[in-house]
Amino acid sequence: MSAATAEPAPGRGQALNPIWLGRLIALVAGVLLVLYPILSDNLYYQNMIILSLVFAIAASGLSIITGLAGYVSLGQGAFVGLGGYTVGVLATHHPDTNVWLWMPLAGVTAGVVALVLGLVALRASGPSFVIITVAFLFLVQVIAINWRSLSGGTEGLSLPIPTWNPDIMNWPFYYALLGILTLQLLLCWWIRRTKLGTGLVAIREDETKAATIGINLPVEKMIAFVASSVLVGVAGGVYGYYLTFIDPRGMFNILLSVETMLALLVGGKATLWGPVLGAFIVEPLNEYANNNLGGGNTKLLIFGGLLVVIVLFLPQGVLPAIESMLSWLRTRGRAGPVGARIGTGGSLASLTARLSLVDRESAPDPTPLLEVRDLRKTFGGLKAVDDASFIVQEGSITGLIGPNGSGKTTLFNLIDNTIHADGGEIRLAGERIDRLSSWARAHRGLGRTFQITRLFREMTVLENVVAAQRSFSWGQLGRIAVSGPEAKAAEELLEYVGMLAFRDQKARALSYGQQKLVELAQVLMLDPKLILLDEPAGGINPVLIDRMSEMIRELNSYGKTFLIVEHNMPFVLGLCDPVHVLGRGRTMASGTPDEIQKDPAVVDAYLGDDFVLEAAEAATPGDVPLEAKNR
Repeated sequence: MSAATAEPAPGRGQALNPIWLGRLIALVAGVLLVLYPILSDNLYYQNMIILSLVFAIAASGLSIITGLAGYVSLGQGAFVGLGGYTVGVLATHHPDTNVWLWMPLAGVTAGVVALVLGLVALRASGPSFVIITVAFLFLVQVIAINWRSLSGGTEGLSLPIPTWNPDIMNWPFYYALLGILTLQLLLCWWIRRTKLGTGLVAIREDETKAATIGINLPVEKMIAFVASSVLVGVAGGVYGYYLTFIDPRGMFNILLSVETMLALLVGGKATLWGPVLGAFIVEPLNEYANNNLGGGNTKLLIFGGLLVVIVLFLPQGVLPAIESMLSWLRTRGRAGPVGARIGTGGSLASLTARLSLVDRESAPDPTPLLEVRDLRKTFGGLKAVDDASFIVQEGSITGLIGPNGSGKTTLFNLIDNTIHADGGEIRLAGERIDRLSSWARAHRGLGRTFQITRLFREMTVLENVVAAQRSFSWGQLGRIAVSGPEAKAAEELLEYVGMLAFRDQKARALSYGQQKLVELAQVLMLDPKLILLDEPAGGINPVLIDRMSEMIRELNSYGKTFLIVEHNMPFVLGLCDPVHVLGRGRTMASGTPDEIQKDPAVVDAYLGDDFVLEAAEAATPGDVPLEAKNR
């Protein structure tokens, strides 16, 4: 479910679109869940729904860290167990206190433990993170078994028997879990619409790129991990009270985590309703396997087969597959707006609230905005950057050229901390930044595009732009990103680069030239002091090259400073002044375009005699100087 835009309500004669159809089905299902205990007193099915609600809450919480942020956790069941044991221990030691009063503390316990675990686990990624979460699950199980004075060990804990009317024995548990699920879904819905949510999806798509647009990786991942556990802990408390008896092997069983993950995968990760749908598929299937097929190996075979089917045929899950099918039926496979042409672009008039024209005459001696001193980077025995030094003056459009393998892109990677430098200094506006993280450099005013565009492919064009974070604050993370002022600012930038018509398209559907324009808008969202452009004219058509040149000049007139790496020499020499030439990782020459073209070392190492001859012919057609012909 995309949270980028609100779909219009269906009108007369208009087919019901997938968004509104999904909302209608969710509404009907919600009403049925609320009314079921009133309509039926069948305890078996009430029990099945209660267990499904526990799995739905756990899977929905897991969707935050796994679906949005992309960190696969198999320790989600541990937070259910922690919630259950928190309530169990407190209820056992304080028998005169109403058990329901301990439920919030179950969430606090789960959140605090997630915070401590995250300090260790979130330093890893991929399989390492999965292994750490599994190890954590077994660790808390071992602690619960051996801490007999607190947990009762293998003998477990018996909670107080509920004292309310036996005719409505399940109702308090049922409606408590339904309320927690509602809160969990509201939390997921809110996160997905905020800067935090777009940041988490950016982390999932490309963690390195996310850092370069100002996303504070450790903080946002930690928030996601804690948010994925708090309400799960509360649900675990209710679940423990519902069982009235808990033991370590039952509450910290890895099958609880596996079934939670399976529910997420079946329903659809990173969707709002997918985890709920998955839970109400997996838990009834689990009950059927246990009661009718003997459980054990048969259940494992069924779940294993279901997982294979999902991975092979529905890799995005059931709900996304249904949404895609309904969307295709609605459009009958007709091409969307991606087939449209790139817009001609707008002016900067709508951006003047953030930009203002710069009077160049008032600053005859510009101060260095970027200073690179003796920067070094080696890969094994290869010196990719070898004591490179240069400056970029404030308000300039500075070029950085050199032959392939001279270290230009590596130098960009060092400046924005995509890779770490071995030595040297980098100063931005007088502040030394070489010890800062990528997101901190972005917050200081550094923006960067990549040689091969690195948009977040599964996000829409609008979401790609609003994902950029100009600064870090708790208020910034909670700001709604897909509507309101943030979305308006992103739309203005998309209109400027000519890509507003594509705002709701997935980035993966764009052409290469379109992606370059969106990436420029994404960088401009940071409102940077210095913009690093890595081959902005590479791989795009001549018309778009001219448009790119116009935008760079116009943005420069509004105070933006540029450092450009480019192999298109007419583009560089017609746009940049000064130009630095890199050779074998060193700055071999610096000067105006005319000085660079006349430098014998540059001509010999990079430009070549043909370029000099062509430049001379272009300058004086039909009257090429003799010295140019003889070179």
